[in-house]
Amino acid sequence: MGIIAKQSFYNSISIALAFLIGAINTVYLYPTHMGSKLQGLIVALLALSNLVQPFISFGVQHAVIKFYSSCKNKAEKDKLLSLSIFLPIMVFSLLLTLTFFFNTKIIGFIASENKEIGKYAYLILAVAFSTALFEVFYNWLRIQLFSVFGNFLKEFFPRALIFTLLLIYSFGGLNLEEFIIVLILGYYLRLLLIVVYAMIKYTPEFSFALPVQFKSILKYSILIFMSGTAASLILDIDKAMISNILTVENVAYYSVAIFIAAVVEFPARAMFQIISPMVAKALNENDNFTLLKLLKKSANNLLLISGLLFLLINLNLNDFYTCVNLGDYNEALEVVIIVSLGKLFTISMGCLNNIITNSKYYPYVFWFSVSSAIFAIVLNLYLIQWYGLIGAAYATLIVILLINFLKILLVQLKFKINPYSKNTLITFGIIIFLYLTISKIPFDYVPFLSLVLRSALIILTFSFLAYWFRLTLDVQKFLSKFLPFLKGP
Repeated sequence: MGIIAKQSFYNSISIALAFLIGAINTVYLYPTHMGSKLQGLIVALLALSNLVQPFISFGVQHAVIKFYSSCKNKAEKDKLLSLSIFLPIMVFSLLLTLTFFFNTKIIGFIASENKEIGKYAYLILAVAFSTALFEVFYNWLRIQLFSVFGNFLKEFFPRALIFTLLLIYSFGGLNLEEFIIVLILGYYLRLLLIVVYAMIKYTPEFSFALPVQFKSILKYSILIFMSGTAASLILDIDKAMISNILTVENVAYYSVAIFIAAVVEFPARAMFQIISPMVAKALNENDNFTLLKLLKKSANNLLLISGLLFLLINLNLNDFYTCVNLGDYNEALEVVIIVSLGKLFTISMGCLNNIITNSKYYPYVFWFSVSSAIFAIVLNLYLIQWYGLIGAAYATLIVILLINFLKILLVQLKFKINPYSKNTLITFGIIIFLYLTISKIPFDYVPFLSLVLRSALIILTFSFLAYWFRLTLDVQKFLSKFLPFLKGP
């Protein structure tokens, strides 16, 4: 676990910085200098590019992780890496040709209710292609346990790019058209950087010869492609449907709320960058002891960290919105707590998703994803019309709860393991107790001071209780250096 801890730490720094920059972009620069309409436009375009990206990558980036450790020699590994690059390029070439001949119909479809989106639709395919290839090279690095720089480019770079462009835009250095063009160029600069870095770390002998496991790889990639398409749909269909059913301004309000809620999951994003290849290796070697250890420890540690973030976010929400003067954006205030609840439940599962994806039961991922996508579309269609932004949030929560329950059931039935323990119940109990208790305590100060004092109270009480109940050995060892007088029950 030393490698996991070390690289998770560095990845956490990248993601924390990314969230910080993203927060400045989302809650200040966008609303202040672009306004909710243009913010909603950019968010909607990037969301649509995420929906297209799985069609280009075709699931092959995940096949790299699953099959790399089972390749018998360097030649087979090189064939796998070659395939992972050439296949997305071939698919993109096909999509580009189709776009050229059916451009008018495609734009008319994606922008049926919002002509402004259709005007800049070229961003969708351009960003989708660069992201697809980026993911291939990123996973190329992950399987060799060189995830730190790739994670920096994945998490921090796009947000820093938008931060820079927003500053230039605010001073009149770019118009909207130029903003979008430079944004696209920035994504391709990111792709170039990871290609160079990946080639330095490991340079394969490129070959058009197919790997021995080609049929298995293709079968896996097709299923993951369909699953990834559905998963991308789940992630971004709410924003896309809000732009169609409501307005792009509402996309901006919703995206700010979703961004804040997503802070809950940032520790998991750091850990899973490195833990996923280890899960694949344990499965390939039938090492059930390591598999169970990875599952339990990841679930326990992540729930603690994310639980603390959940409390900090939702108990300070009103003061935070007031501090940053978001104004109309508080229409989506309830979205934060609804969506963050779903994300907290997902976090509590640890690396369970990685186990399913990298095991022989990966075809279930397809059915889970397709079912989720269908539920998401139907629920968003009706709930957005009935309840607006809050309806989209409830649609997300319902889908998360239902599908994650089925995943837990699958792993329990097939592997006879689950991520939960006595400590899970205690941790959830602490979260509920502190939320109900601290929410009743009046902090009648200026919003910023109230936020600081309430946060200090949350951190101190949560840390004390986590230490007292010995919820995780890692936290226990760390706090023991500073609180040796506490023994716990």
